[in-house]
Amino acid sequence: MTEPTRYSTPPVELPLRWELEPTPVQGCAGCAELADVRERARTVGDMTSVTDCNVYLRRHPEGHQ
Repeated sequence: MTEPTRYSTPPVELPLRWELEPTPVQGCAGCAELADVRERARTVGDMTSVTDCNVYLRRHPEGHQ
């Protein structure tokens, strides 16, 4: 068995991801619907759904974004 570390180790620094939210493509009904759902979710404080909509917008099947 290994001995436990008995001295302070430096903290692990993780990178921050400051990505902007994806914007819907003009004229795309799918993008517009996702943006509307995202805004309604944000209004009620459902940040999980906001994040989901951002992922769906980035992975839009039409390939834009």
